[in-house]
Amino acid sequence: MKREYDFSKLKEVKNPYAGKKKAVGINLSPEVLDYFKELAEETKLPYQKLIDLYLLECAKKRKKLDMKWVASPAAASAGRGK
Repeated sequence: MKREYDFSKLKEVKNPYAGKKKAVGINLSPEVLDYFKELAEETKLPYQKLIDLYLLECAKKRKKLDMKWVASPAAASAGRGK
């Protein structure tokens, strides 16, 4: 190993990952967060990365949510003006 290195002749290389990710704030239910944190311990990957990978897979497959909401009887009658 050298005592000193001469970096003056190195060419600048742009970071290929810069600007490809965007920081966002998101509210997650405790169950979702617990699930991904447990998975992170098993896989040794950060839970944020696992969430990103899962959402990326959903986006690539154009996966749609199955949103079938079932209203409680009280909420249903309140919506009818009774």
